[in-house]
Amino acid sequence: MKQKNNDLTQGSITWKLILFALPLLGTSLIQQMYNTVDLMFVGKILGKEASAAVGTCGWPINCLVGFFTGMGVGVGVLISQAYGGKDMKQLKRIIHTAMGLVIAGSIVLMIIGVTLTPVILRMMNTPEEILDLAVIYARIYFLSMFSIIGFNFSSGILRALGNSRSPMIYQLLGGFTNIWGNTLFIYILHLGVAGAALATFCSQTVAAVLTIRHLCRLPEQYHLQLHHIRLEPAMLKRIFVVGIPMGIQTTIVSISLLLLQSQINTMGVTSMAAYTAYSKIESLVYFPMWAVGQAATTFVGQNLGSGQIKRAVKGTRTALVTGIMITLVITLSLTCFSHGVLHLFSSDTDVIDLGSKIIVRLFPLYFLYVFVEVLSGTIRGAGKSAPVMFIILINMFAVRLLFLYIAMMMFDTVYEVALIFPATWLTTSLSVGIYYLTGRWKKGWTEKEVSAVS
Repeated sequence: MKQKNNDLTQGSITWKLILFALPLLGTSLIQQMYNTVDLMFVGKILGKEASAAVGTCGWPINCLVGFFTGMGVGVGVLISQAYGGKDMKQLKRIIHTAMGLVIAGSIVLMIIGVTLTPVILRMMNTPEEILDLAVIYARIYFLSMFSIIGFNFSSGILRALGNSRSPMIYQLLGGFTNIWGNTLFIYILHLGVAGAALATFCSQTVAAVLTIRHLCRLPEQYHLQLHHIRLEPAMLKRIFVVGIPMGIQTTIVSISLLLLQSQINTMGVTSMAAYTAYSKIESLVYFPMWAVGQAATTFVGQNLGSGQIKRAVKGTRTALVTGIMITLVITLSLTCFSHGVLHLFSSDTDVIDLGSKIIVRLFPLYFLYVFVEVLSGTIRGAGKSAPVMFIILINMFAVRLLFLYIAMMMFDTVYEVALIFPATWLTTSLSVGIYYLTGRWKKGWTEKEVSAVS
């Protein structure tokens, strides 16, 4: 396979970022596509009880998987820095240690998920009428852990090398598998929520196998060799320094969302289904800014690795402008057509009305989160994950839970309680913005004379 790794240390900043971010956006939209297909099959064919059961499983799953997802981002930072600095020996060591983490992490998560699912769901105040459905879905889903973590790590490695196109293609093939799986398991075999989880298992496995296969076909200096996979202590320490703060950050955000979900669960099945539908639509807004943030991480990592600090700063500014423009266009469009979009996920008018009220209140303020994604991505690209972790810990956990406590006392509807989101987007964006402006993220990096077009 011909390699398509991109060197982001040279050429036009704007075009390099855009061309790199577009496949990332495509990958995330494809992921959302088959999540949406899941919800459409479940919501339209199996009803709102099944939809609520699948929706309430999302947050505990994200909470457990989130740590290793964050670790994968940390691996990507080290990969981009090594690739920008042309250190192929280091690159190979990182790749093989990362894949060792995939194996170890997936085994741990599979055991925890399968055994503790009922306990976690009861702690979340999951209604008894949907508890059994939720347990079935979650337990089967956790069997996909190797595929999910394997794809996240492997695609993150490819993106850090400048190849964002191949993961998109593999995700697309997984998406087609998901549609086929939902049709077979839910529509034809009538397996209910178990069918939705099995479809996810099949789709994630296809994407993971193709991506890992790609790693095995990288250039000989750093390609993946299965018999060389190991947890190398020295390299593992480096990965932990960057990856653990990111893993903790991802887990903390998931826990705060899990606690919010547990409160929404007390409001009844209709509110749960409305919030689940809103969450799927919200992804259409979040993923583009996530793509820009991830592009900023790789761009900054490669350029700092090659000693181009000024170019890294210019890339951050470009990413901010691009992210804000895209977010405003998407949020305004979805707000205007909220009822029509929500109708794709539910035929229940109460669910649609509630979901629309959440969208109208939250989406106009979503551009605030662009600052969080892009500036955090830049700081992580410099290898400074700990400051971002502390900012997220304070704002997305402590402050958000305080706002949730106040909101639950003041309001009794899901669309009013959801106002805690824009409140914490604002506090987080201000906090990460202040840290970015101090310039501390550039500490330890030295500007070099590099012949490159800026």
